[in-house]
Amino acid sequence: MKLFGNLTKHAKGCPHRNFRMRSLNPIPIIGVPASPYTRKMVALMRFRRIPHIVEWGNARDLIKKHNLEEPKPILLPVIIFEVDGVQKAITDSTPIIRHLENEFPDRGVIPHDPKLAFLNYVLEDFGDEWVTKYMFHYRWHFKEDIDKAGTVLPLLHDVSLDDESHKAFKQGISELQISRLWVVGSNEITAPIIESSYKRFLLQLEDCLSKNAFLFGSRPSSADYAIFGQLSALIGFDPTSRTIAHEISPRVIAWQDRMEDMSGIDPAEGDWLSYEVAQEDLADIFQEVGKVYLPALLANAKAIAAEEKTWTTQIDGAQWEQRSFPYQAKCLQWINDEFNALNNDDQNQIMAFLKKTGCQDLIVKE
Repeated sequence: MKLFGNLTKHAKGCPHRNFRMRSLNPIPIIGVPASPYTRKMVALMRFRRIPHIVEWGNARDLIKKHNLEEPKPILLPVIIFEVDGVQKAITDSTPIIRHLENEFPDRGVIPHDPKLAFLNYVLEDFGDEWVTKYMFHYRWHFKEDIDKAGTVLPLLHDVSLDDESHKAFKQGISELQISRLWVVGSNEITAPIIESSYKRFLLQLEDCLSKNAFLFGSRPSSADYAIFGQLSALIGFDPTSRTIAHEISPRVIAWQDRMEDMSGIDPAEGDWLSYEVAQEDLADIFQEVGKVYLPALLANAKAIAAEEKTWTTQIDGAQWEQRSFPYQAKCLQWINDEFNALNNDDQNQIMAFLKKTGCQDLIVKE
């Protein structure tokens, strides 16, 4: 079976396509403070000193205010660019970051070494697509967290919401999100897998931060911002996951607070780790990728290729079942695209590292 089947290479609304795309000055960003991906992009823009404005509130209402066509689906953040001479609402943070690297070359967040750039791409994807499972699970699985999220999230859309509307909004959003736990694979069987992975990941990140200020050295990468975005919720908002982090990973707490605004850093090219050092420092995190995220990626891609609506696999010794996502099949394809763009020598070095960390099946041989 061909894992990638007839998948289109690029998601709708995503600037990977051959658009003549140009940033506005300043760049409008639409989002909400509790959105990990909004926090990812706002913090990244601050570090990169790219002029931007942030509009907090209901994305659909704000898109309508700008007289723009809605992207499908509406994902946060929504960032407005000029595409072929027309303003458009664009989503999907990973390709947007790469567009910004081309348009604004200074203070970049992607290492110039292609091997480091590949490792960074995988960890950014891991943050966006697996660490987000920690976030969704902790926010909507535990009573205290449900109550906080249900209470505060409606007010992040409109702080002046009247009491009756707020009560209805709280009930509606809580019921909806709890009902969607199964979509990301969170249930009583998988809860211990998610929670154990979260704790291991905190300790792995704690170890990395005992050696360097960021994942890839003395300057932040796009992977740092992807992970920061999710931790801004797990550590900065949700009570249960925050308590765990405070107990076992004080460096991660401090890192998460600092990542919010790194505009004062003056990065240099020499601030990136060498590939030799990076693969040693990041080996444990990549072992976590191979342990939990890789089985999910492969099972999902197989289900999409077979046009199956759900998939089941073994993750960390237990059965995991969830809905199939075409986008995550594309994530696996994009990882392979990044690998295939490397020269033969770089591919060989990357494969040696992936085999060492149990991640070799990220590269699909069809």
